Amino acid sequence: MVRDKDLSKRLSSLGFQLFETEEAEDANRTLADVVRSHDLRLWEGFPVVLANSVAKGLFDHDKTTDYLKTAIDRSYLESLIAMSLALYEAYGARFSWTKILRASLSDEKKDEINSFLKMFKRKSPFRLGSYRMSADRLMTVFRNYSAHSGPKLNDLLSEREELGLEYALSQVFSPKQKELFLKKLKGEKLSKTESEYFSRVVKKKVLSLANTGLHHLARRLVE
Repeated sequence: MVRDKDLSKRLSSLGFQLFETEEAEDANRTLADVVRSHDLRLWEGFPVVLANSVAKGLFDHDKTTDYLKTAIDRSYLESLIAMSLALYEAYGARFSWTKILRASLSDEKKDEINSFLKMFKRKSPFRLGSYRMSADRLMTVFRNYSAHSGPKLNDLLSEREELGLEYALSQVFSPKQKELFLKKLKGEKLSKTESEYFSRVVKKKVLSLANTGLHHLARRLVE
């Protein structure tokens, strides 16, 4: 059983507190350790840790899977993700990344989402592999986190949406151009040199991005 003080500290840093800690830890290794623990108390916190990790831009599905050496634990990871997605839906927590996470699952695990969702709506116990889970306890843990851990998950998501914006900006602007773009957006004063560079270079890119026709064509290409 993987259950030690180090794991508890890492869980705490990702939103499921068993011990106080301020340390930033490897989210993917922590999630893998939670899976390997086969500890139902930790599994009840998995949806919290997963949501926090994804919202902070820390979760990498493949890396977490790579930490798991047995087929059964890799299967448990997928089932725990499916269970978490069902919990978010049952709770009414809407995250933009759930569709992407759902698409990463096999058809079998996608079917599990629907099964878990029925159990959450009924607040009935259910089986996850060979373990018996309490829908009511899972909902309670998630509710307590949402109510008492600072920003609500939806608020946290809104904040972390900036991570996707940062990435998109990095694809269009150089680091210096991105810095000037954000300074201008925040209404911060630019130096004379910065203002001239913004008008000469950055503004042209901004005008292109703001073009509705170009935006429409770009959307068609990525759909």
